[in-house]
Amino acid sequence: MGDIVVLVKASLNPELVRQAPDGSVDVRAIPLKISDIDRNAVEEAVKLKQKLGGKLVAISILTWGPVQARMKDLRLAVQEALAKGVDEAYVVADDSITPGDQVTTASAVKAVIERAGLKPDLILAGEATIDETTSQVPGRLARLLGYSYVSFARKLDVVDGKVIAERDLEDYIEVVEAPLPAVVSVTQEINEPRPPTLLQIRRAARKPIRQLKAGDLEGVTPPKRKILEMRVLQVKRKQVIIEGASLEEVADKLIDLLIQEGVLKL
Repeated sequence: MGDIVVLVKASLNPELVRQAPDGSVDVRAIPLKISDIDRNAVEEAVKLKQKLGGKLVAISILTWGPVQARMKDLRLAVQEALAKGVDEAYVVADDSITPGDQVTTASAVKAVIERAGLKPDLILAGEATIDETTSQVPGRLARLLGYSYVSFARKLDVVDGKVIAERDLEDYIEVVEAPLPAVVSVTQEINEPRPPTLLQIRRAARKPIRQLKAGDLEGVTPPKRKILEMRVLQVKRKQVIIEGASLEEVADKLIDLLIQEGVLKL
């Protein structure tokens, strides 16, 4: 078995959204954290490494800048992967490609693989990131590399030069095979990520994290997306008190109000 690569993203923490006075999202004030489903991808990658051997490498592309303010969060996300069993990591942090998009991220991952001389038989990623949930990067990366692609795997094995994946398609379970090398996106159902031990955390501090800029790489596509505005969704309650002599009267008044609001139509 050759190298295994796992993608790790330092995502905006949706639980700590910050609102600016004008009602917009204060992106710079939102801390970053390792994307939740990336933890599942790391856990699965570690299991496969233990079974098949080879080197396990994490790659992380910083999407949200500025770099100077984000490096601590980025390193913490990557160090968590190292503590869980990843051997080494590459990070790309460059203000020229932030805020990034899925095209930029996929091209940067490909460029890192080529710059580092990696020849991964398997690349794992979470099915989506917690801050954008587009599910695009693994598929785009597979196309750029010319690899097989399997998405939304809830169970995964590697046997005789091919991946065998179980996919949940809501109405039924699908089992598919694809030849290596392959890119596979996994769901949260694939495993239960184990927290690293204190010893693993200490060892992670000695594992290499190699930082690159876009200028160190070839073929990185500049971001095409322009974020014009991000606003916090505010929900205001009507605070209407409905009174009546009976439940039937209250229900009738509620229905009338819902019709007036356009929620119900006769």
